[in-house]
Amino acid sequence: MRTYVRAGLAGAVACGVLVTVITVGRGDDDSAPPQGPYVALGDSYTSGPGIPTQATTPVGCDRSDRNYPSLVARQLALDTADFRDMSCSGAKIADLSSTQSTDNGVNPAQLSALTARTGLVTIGVGGNDIGFAATVQECVNKGVVYRLTGSGRFTGNDAPCHGEYVSDGTDKVARRIDAAGERLTGALAEVKRRAPRAEVYVVGYPAILPSEGKRCDDDMTLAPGDVRFLDAKERQLNSTLRKRAEAAGAVYVDTYGPSVGRDACAAREIRWIEPLMPAADAAPVHPNERGERGMADAVLRALKAAG
Repeated sequence: MRTYVRAGLAGAVACGVLVTVITVGRGDDDSAPPQGPYVALGDSYTSGPGIPTQATTPVGCDRSDRNYPSLVARQLALDTADFRDMSCSGAKIADLSSTQSTDNGVNPAQLSALTARTGLVTIGVGGNDIGFAATVQECVNKGVVYRLTGSGRFTGNDAPCHGEYVSDGTDKVARRIDAAGERLTGALAEVKRRAPRAEVYVVGYPAILPSEGKRCDDDMTLAPGDVRFLDAKERQLNSTLRKRAEAAGAVYVDTYGPSVGRDACAAREIRWIEPLMPAADAAPVHPNERGERGMADAVLRALKAAG
């Protein structure tokens, strides 16, 4: 996900990255790595904006050499010739099959890296298709205005943003999620066509906000009701990604479950997602290095289970 909920919000809101040094290990009894090259596809939650060291091809993709695909490739002992990271900040499902212009450079169609030899594919995409970053930004804006014009504090039922997206029985975000699911099905079919022997893993999004709606007054300036709404929409997106992956014969990788309690509103020592003002090298409201390592762990567990 990208469109980093921008600063000031124009300086304060965005989508972040993850930080702490933990080693991702594979024991002696772990299954053998997949045969053939590994291709990673995805958006900024895959690429790792803000996490050192950033690749320069192109610069605008904000691709870190410590993102979860890079960590997975190292643990599988793949050499550079057998690993292609095509992930790019801001990517939508359409950018898998067409070139993507960034703020600084052009990323080739991500699927162009697939060949008949490809043995492993991970895909982490969908958040930009539903405009999740823009929705978070809108809810933060509403929260700021609400606090400035109200009591200065939120109550447990406050949800100034919810009505912007759900009204008269229509849930705009849910509709976008359904449409993204349809597009993902098409993309997975194309992956299968280009890389028929590849093991395909669809990687879900980690917990960005707490489900109970608390703890986000200061770090995210979100009302409790809007926190619950945004978390519910993220879980709905993950559920759709899972259903579409399984229907296409791919494996879904749950990163939400392992990250519960480690969201952007959690203590800086444990969180996987940075808040609006990151304390770690990461983009706002994205995984920090700790989060990318947690996501890599989840992928490795899925590989072992499937093997």
